[in-house]
Amino acid sequence: MAIDASSVRELRDRTSAGFLDCKIALEEANGDFEKAGEILRKKGLAKAIKKGSRGTPEGRVGSYIHTNGKIGVLIEVNCETDFVARNDVYADLVRDLCMQVAATDPTAVSRETVPQDIIDKERKAYSEEFKDKPDNVRDKIIDGKMESFYKEVCLINQPFVKDNDQTIEDLLKKAIAKLGENIKISRFARFAIGE
Repeated sequence: MAIDASSVRELRDRTSAGFLDCKIALEEANGDFEKAGEILRKKGLAKAIKKGSRGTPEGRVGSYIHTNGKIGVLIEVNCETDFVARNDVYADLVRDLCMQVAATDPTAVSRETVPQDIIDKERKAYSEEFKDKPDNVRDKIIDGKMESFYKEVCLINQPFVKDNDQTIEDLLKKAIAKLGENIKISRFARFAIGE
């Protein structure tokens, strides 16, 4: 099926994907915009996974002060180039991450950054709570409780406050696919009056 330039341009406006990628996706989807969008999303997420190992020496420090002035957030989000760090899509991502931290009060960026003593303490508490259960059942319960714990305390695992159908990790992968660079959250600090 021949795809005209106006259709490619329309898909590009909807998805922000490259012109050639849009043309190929429309050809694969026989002109169906919904299918083409899905093809682009899958390709973008696959590219995002490949880019995950690339270095991120540039970036931006974002800040957010809640309207009542009682909660403030600083966050460092890194990318590969200063060009992307100045991009509006990137700036919106950093702003969204700041608001996420303000709203949900995570304690770590990811599972790997949760101190081992805190993980051990949580596991021990769950083990005590379910000590009457058979070992194999107790282990599954503890694993499930730990997953819930990570969703609560790890920023990357939390549901996005603006769209609970995606996690912060999903949000990052979409930004990586859209911007074409690896993006990482390095650290954050949340300040609240009285805490």
